[in-house]
Order: sequence, then C-alpha cells, then structure tokens
Amino acid sequence: LSPLAMGAGFGAGLGLALASSAFIGGSFVLKKKGLLRLCGRSRAGQGGHAYLREWLWWAGLLCMGVGEAANFAAYAFAPATLVTPLGALSVLVSAVLSSIFLNEQLNIHGKIGCILSILGSSVMVIHAPQEEEVSSLESMAEKLKDPGFIVFAVCVLVSSLLLIFVAGPRYGQSNVLVYVLVCSAIGSLSVSCVKGLGIALKELFSGKPVLKEPLAWVLLVCLVICISTQINYLNKALDIFNTSVVTPIYYVLFTTAVMMCSAILFKEWQHMVLDNIIGSISGFLTIVSGIFLLHAFRDMPFTPTLLPLFLQPGRADPHPPWSSADRHQSCQHQPLLPSEDKGSQSAEEEEEE
Repeated sequence: LSPLAMGAGFGAGLGLALASSAFIGGSFVLKKKGLLRLCGRSRAGQGGHAYLREWLWWAGLLCMGVGEAANFAAYAFAPATLVTPLGALSVLVSAVLSSIFLNEQLNIHGKIGCILSILGSSVMVIHAPQEEEVSSLESMAEKLKDPGFIVFAVCVLVSSLLLIFVAGPRYGQSNVLVYVLVCSAIGSLSVSCVKGLGIALKELFSGKPVLKEPLAWVLLVCLVICISTQINYLNKALDIFNTSVVTPIYYVLFTTAVMMCSAILFKEWQHMVLDNIIGSISGFLTIVSGIFLLHAFRDMPFTPTLLPLFLQPGRADPHPPWSSADRHQSCQHQPLLPSEDKGSQSAEEEEEE
C-alpha cells in the first residue's frame, strides 16, 4: 500500500467507511419500508411528499445522515478511491436486510454477488492509486480551476438537467437508469465538495481563519444542493423500483462517476505503476460482476433440480453402480441389440415377399 494508506489516516478512513456502509445500507431498507406504508396516498413516484409523515422514512433519513457524515469524515482522512469502493458493503447490507424485513428474495446468485463485491472492494483498496496531495484550500481552489474539471462539471450539470426535465417525464416511471443517473452524476460533484470541506475543517481546527474564505462557503452551498437533489431522486427511484434493483445500480454508477471525477480533479492515476492500474481495474470489474449477479438473477429461483444428479437430495443411488446384482439392469445399450435384430429380420421378410 501507499505511505498514506499505511498511516493512521488510512485506518481512520477505513473504519469510518465501514460504518458508513452499514448505516447507508440500513437506510435504504428503512426508507423503503416507510414508502410502502403510504397505502395509496400521494407517493414519491408521482411527485407526492406523503412520505414526510412516516417516521420510518425519517429513521432511514437519519441513518443515511449518519452514514453520510461518517463518509464525509472518511473522505477527509483517505483518498476517494480508497473510500468509494467500500460502498459495495452497503449493497451487501441492503440486500441482506431487504431479504429479512422486506421479503425480497436473495438467492444463491445474490449471495455470490455479495461475496464478489467484497472481494473486488478489497482488491481496489490494495491497489488504490496515490492521491495527489491537497493540504489547503488554496491548492483545492487551483485544482477546481483546472480546465479538465470544469469541462467535466459542465457535462455533469447539462446531462443531469436533460435527465430531469426531458427524460424524467417520459421514461422515469419505466426505466430505472433515469433517476439513478441523476443521483450518481450529482454525487460525483458532492464528493469533491466533501473533500474540500474536509480540508477546510482541518484548517479550522488548526486555527486558520477558514470562515473568511469564500471557497468554503461555496463548497458548503454546493454540497447542500447536491445532497438535496440526490435524496429527492433517490426517493423517486426507490418508490418506483425494487430496492435490490436501485441499490446495486446506484452503487456501480456512483462509483464510476466518483472515480472519473477524482482522476480528473486530483490526478490520481498519473503516477501509478502498471500492476496497480490493472489491480484497480480488475477490482472494479469484480465489483461490477458481483453487482450484476445480485441484480440480474434476483428473481430466478434456484431449486435443487438445477443441481447435478449426484448432488440432488434423494436422487443418489443407494446401491453401488457396478455391483453384480444391478449390473444387468444398468446396461443402457442392451435394448439396442434386440431392436436391431428385429429390424433386420423384418427387412429380410420383406425381401422374401
């Protein structure tokens, strides 16, 4: 691991990221439980806000707030590419809790997908790129002025507006990607705001006059706007579609967007060696494969009849297959000889006639 990962900051960031995944994974289930209790009232999927009167939804929002706060602190202690992949654990928590409290099926494919997500996250953490050092708001301001990041931010905002005002009214009720893409794209910008505010808090605790810096307030306002947008459209997606569908797709798209934003803003991949590049890409593809298994085959029942015959319960032969008592019964080619003889005899009789 990099020197940053070997230090105390990595340990703190890792612990906070794990706690964040647990709270965020549970928040999906609590909010879905609250949305299901609306019972025909104005639902979030149709633009209603009746869920604001459900205490379960508020409990889920509180859990998400705690998780996001822990995630906020984790980004302040460790690079984004160390913290973001651990969000796969929130998919695992959400899938397990959904199968328990929401009666959503978690078959063998989903369990394998959860394991793959954990393995892929571990690989990505091991091969995480070294983040370029950003220790002050001045250096953060210089990075935000980079032309590459400005182009990326403009593309994110334009695409989000098109999804909200053009694609949303037409395809939002039938395509899960519409609202989830909005959350993921805006979320990549919120991570940048979180990183900058984490640096501002460090400087504030060290005695610097951070409150007089305009950049800190700009980052705070942008973060509030981004989080509000994410919560709104995530509620729409959760109300319309299954939790086990929204959660993994949101994770994959959000992780991809954050990795792109971090690579552009902090130049994380610029000084990486080849084996770490391959390891990071392989770990991310492993996570995507696990999320795909968790999502694509969630409604496919895995019954014992799909197993090989020798693994099916009650189908095993109690007698040895080559015992002398059953040897004459297990000859599958024995009936072919009489049938061939009968066929040849009938052919000879037809020739004689």
